[in-house]
Amino acid sequence: MSRIGKKPIMVPSGIKIELKDRTIKTVGPKGELSWSYPREIKVEYEEASSQIRVTRSSDESRIRALHGLTRALIANMIHGVDKGYEKKLEIYGTGYGCGIKGKNLLLNVGFMGRGIDSRGKAREAQFNITIPAGLTVNVEVPNARGDTEPAKLTISGADKQQVGEFAAEIRAIRPPEPYKGKGIRYVDEQVKRKQGKAFASGAA
Repeated sequence: MSRIGKKPIMVPSGIKIELKDRTIKTVGPKGELSWSYPREIKVEYEEASSQIRVTRSSDESRIRALHGLTRALIANMIHGVDKGYEKKLEIYGTGYGCGIKGKNLLLNVGFMGRGIDSRGKAREAQFNITIPAGLTVNVEVPNARGDTEPAKLTISGADKQQVGEFAAEIRAIRPPEPYKGKGIRYVDEQVKRKQGKAFASGAA
């Protein structure tokens, strides 16, 4: 990780960097993020060259690992407030779907409930999930059609970890089952299919 740590981080135009008391704050068009880095690590911002340099206090293996980790996390923060991160999910299954109501994500994924209507609004959602502050959920396709045309939604935000954790939380509600692939999955996720049991009939 120390090889990564030695690389300077380029700061795009329009991104504001603040360093104070071992805390770095990044501000950009997608929002703002702050993080307190370890005391064994030093972070410097060269405004003239628009570069952030991360150095370490010693070559101890633990410190070297922190060096690379700190550099990677700061780079992610800058990308997050500049371009943002997103995770796309697909929902497969007849009658499955999703919708947005206020600051809540509504899901119907095969449990007891009345489902999503034709306008993408839930009548009685099986799951009513509060969207965390800092994240945006956009529903592109509210209703799944059979096992081939999924409902689609995108989770986006500045914090890479927050986006990934919320997407994983949603997927865990109904992971894809291995026979028909019904459930919630990431876009481009490969679901290993199992062959259903075959029953042979014969004379007694």
